[in-house]
Amino acid sequence: MNYYEQNPYQPVYDKGFVAAMADEDARTTFIRRTYLHLGGAIAAFVGLEFLFFMVAGEAVGNLVRTMSGGWNWLLVLGAFMVVSWIAQSWASSATSLTTQYMGLGLFVVAEAVIFLPLLYVARLIGDETILAAALITGIVFGGLTMIVFTTRADLSSWGKYLWVGGLVALGVIVASIVTGGFGLGVIFSACMIALASGYILYDTSNVLHHYRTDQYVAAALALFASVAILFWYILRFVIAFSGRD
Repeated sequence: MNYYEQNPYQPVYDKGFVAAMADEDARTTFIRRTYLHLGGAIAAFVGLEFLFFMVAGEAVGNLVRTMSGGWNWLLVLGAFMVVSWIAQSWASSATSLTTQYMGLGLFVVAEAVIFLPLLYVARLIGDETILAAALITGIVFGGLTMIVFTTRADLSSWGKYLWVGGLVALGVIVASIVTGGFGLGVIFSACMIALASGYILYDTSNVLHHYRTDQYVAAALALFASVAILFWYILRFVIAFSGRD
């Protein structure tokens, strides 16, 4: 008997129980689907980057040079934020699974484009730089996931603090682009790695406690977004210590 059968007057969502309150089979299925979709999103991201660089390498170089100017990059960042908001809205749709997949797909494509300049620089150093950053990201993500699944901690209260931290970080990034007066070096990357790690803990906790069992696409998108931020700044960190930041 699940939570809603024990508490018949508790409101029930139209499409599924909150995962923490669902029966064990439904909860397990939801978690498995979430991480399968996360794996699919990561695989799609890798495939897109491979196509961009292997099939259209010269076009990628031209695009990166176009994006490299401060104001151009600010416009790209603004467009990415708008697309991200649309993608997350679609992925959270309660009426259409197709719309949810469109949101996840749109977000993966947007991340693949926004990563082009950084990956372009990393490939100039060597593909092993990217592989090292990917390996570190996987280890950190796996460790953080294990912490939440082991402790079963509900970290939903972290949301407001992470939001403020993200807003401050965005302000610093925009200020750096507009003024061009200071660079975002290793210390900033370390702080952003810590922030991304906090988001992974928070998102993983939400998977266990706050998503409905039909929201595996939205949950996968949230995790993918946090993993992408973590990978971005770990890659910057690795590049910095390769002496080519």
